Amino acid sequence: MTQRQLHKFGGSSLANAECYHRVAHIIQTQGTLGDLVVVSAAGRTTNALLALVTQAQQGEDWQTSLASLLEFQQQLIDSTLGLQGTELLAQLSVDAVQIDGMLSEAQIACADIQAYGELWSARLLAALLQQQGATALPVDSRRFLRLEGEVQPQADWSVSSEQLHQILAAHPESRLVITGYFGADVEGNTRLLGRNGSDYSATLIGALAEVSEVNIWTDVAGIYNADPNLLADARLQTKLSLAEADQLAKLGSPVLHSRTLQPLSQLSMALNVRSSYTPNSEYTQILASGCEQTEPVVTSLRQVALHSWSGEHSAIAHLEAWLVQQGITPLAVYPQLVALALTCEQSRQLGETLDQQAQQLGLTQGRCDERYGLVGLVSQHADRIQGAFSRLLSRSALSCYRHPCALVTLVPVAQVTALVESVHRRLAGPRKRIGVVLAGKGNIGEAWLELFAKQQQALNQELEAELRLVAILGSRQYWLAPEGIDARRWQTGFAQQAQDYQGLEWLAPVQALDLDELVLLDITASASLGLNYPEVVAAGLHVVSANKQAGSGPQHFFNELQHQLEHCHRYWRYNASVGAGLPVFYSIDDLGRSGDEISSVSGVFSGTLSWLFAHYDQGQPFSELVINAKAEGLTEPDPRDDLSGRDMQRKLLILARELGVSLELDQIELESLVPEALAQLPLDQFMARIGELDTPMAKASAEAHAQGKVLRYAASLRIGDGKISARVGLENVEATHPFATLPAGDNQFLFVSEHYPNGLVIQGPGAGRAVTAAAVQSDFVAICRRLLH
Repeated sequence: MTQRQLHKFGGSSLANAECYHRVAHIIQTQGTLGDLVVVSAAGRTTNALLALVTQAQQGEDWQTSLASLLEFQQQLIDSTLGLQGTELLAQLSVDAVQIDGMLSEAQIACADIQAYGELWSARLLAALLQQQGATALPVDSRRFLRLEGEVQPQADWSVSSEQLHQILAAHPESRLVITGYFGADVEGNTRLLGRNGSDYSATLIGALAEVSEVNIWTDVAGIYNADPNLLADARLQTKLSLAEADQLAKLGSPVLHSRTLQPLSQLSMALNVRSSYTPNSEYTQILASGCEQTEPVVTSLRQVALHSWSGEHSAIAHLEAWLVQQGITPLAVYPQLVALALTCEQSRQLGETLDQQAQQLGLTQGRCDERYGLVGLVSQHADRIQGAFSRLLSRSALSCYRHPCALVTLVPVAQVTALVESVHRRLAGPRKRIGVVLAGKGNIGEAWLELFAKQQQALNQELEAELRLVAILGSRQYWLAPEGIDARRWQTGFAQQAQDYQGLEWLAPVQALDLDELVLLDITASASLGLNYPEVVAAGLHVVSANKQAGSGPQHFFNELQHQLEHCHRYWRYNASVGAGLPVFYSIDDLGRSGDEISSVSGVFSGTLSWLFAHYDQGQPFSELVINAKAEGLTEPDPRDDLSGRDMQRKLLILARELGVSLELDQIELESLVPEALAQLPLDQFMARIGELDTPMAKASAEAHAQGKVLRYAASLRIGDGKISARVGLENVEATHPFATLPAGDNQFLFVSEHYPNGLVIQGPGAGRAVTAAAVQSDFVAICRRLLH
């Protein structure tokens, strides 16, 4: 390894005379004698040469285009060298005759014609350096760079290295200005390295010459975490791992050619990407040995070629392997579609060869669709953010394809820019902004607001995000505050700024907020809101529920909601709907992941009924206990909401569905403690006749005592032998049964499973403003963590 450097300058760095003088200054000041220089064609010269070939092949007027191109080159020489450009102008005239002749032939030497762009650049830059007093020499890379192979030419390392070192030895103190983009085969035919292949030729030549460092000079300061031409807030990455840079290159990054990094993988040669316009500014250093954690980088291609066939899904893997052997890594592979994506350049380069190989593998009816573009996210931690990336995809996007350190999707061409902006903002940009919509400002809602006020700042720091309370919904009014609501002083703002609404009228204004994610906290008992969750999810909101209506709605509704959540990549958590903060759902999940099988769930799921039956005996009428409990705030305002058992019935249904059981609410047998004659009375009339509860309750209690048992109100679900039984009602239990010893007011959940045949008991407060608010907060934070990681 020598201390020699290699400087490569792209077409945008050589666009005009001012650029050439800037480049010459960089070479003189940033390097030393003996450094190598590799150049691309100036400006859009390569495009112009390609257009000439196309016009000639199609029988169109190419002479006018050639005259325009030669005029551009003449003006470039004149403005760069002045009166000392005579020799180059003479060479240009000779080139013009040769190009004219090639374009007039039946078989146009396309590669030879394209090579002129780099030749002109190398001659002009070397002449300028000579004019400034430096020893410089233009070198046609075909003199030493031996290429072989049909699809993706590979260097013959031995021959190329020997011939290059002969040139270096002959000119030890000269700055060699070498043409990029092409070499020659053993017969001397020009072989191209592909569009933007000058970067690859630079690192390849650098490796052959054993330089210590390669500097790729371009029109940007380095590699950004998004295209700075698309996003004003894209940030420069000062360091990037070789693996990340390699993946960016393979995904068609305009800054790096797909093969640029290959020569680095086995050498200690460093690679820097720098701006020729601001040579003293920060730049990107690509490190083969890895680096500290870097930001995710968003990359895109405006158009790609999606090739698909008819045939066996497995054949696409063999086709992918064949492509890799040819030096081509597909952008994405979709076995289920029998399809893979390539850059348009790769697709044109392969031509009919791809379909011919596919046919050998049994694939037929090949099609190429160029209506898609690519959006990718490159990160060392792609596995952690795959879910968040997938949630950003629309219905028209193809599914997320995973590379070792990248995520890729294909979307219609018109959607590429919008998705780039979205991915950058949410996954590669500044801190994520998560908006919170609180539905329900009653007892539990107030408790959550108090809790959020205490934890908001700490959570923002811990999650590295901005959690913003943006709306509070009452039953008839809502307050929307896009910049955020102070949870400590919300009452005043709500009183002054709340506006009337009906149904989901609040949803559109919330959806229009400029936020990265939105989460609805439903702390209501509203059936209309619960049964509108599919619309809420379709609008892009995640949901946390204390409301039991959605979880206990009709089975078809529940299935539709689950489908909507999956389709929209949204989360719904509802731990607070059953057992408040008790770890009921966590336990079900853990048992399932451990391979256990739950055969029954039973328990006392009502704090009110738990309290009543723990205190009930024949010495005190049941109605008096209800009246006392209502006075102490232990029942709902209408005690029949507790005594009917309907709340426990809904909770049992939610638990059943969590276990994967399809069940309707009316399939759960319900024994209400409210006589039918009292069920529909106005509250005051019911309370006046509440004593009518006493006789049936006393009878039931006496029967339990006669059996040596105690009376409890419980729910049970049993699964086995293909049968399901579910019931909520009175139950006589042994005095030693967990239900009998349950402390007054506590909830209890008893799971029987293969691993726990004697039962697993979860017990504790299952209601109350503090524990329910805490359960809602826990679910909210859990969703935030999943969104951010």
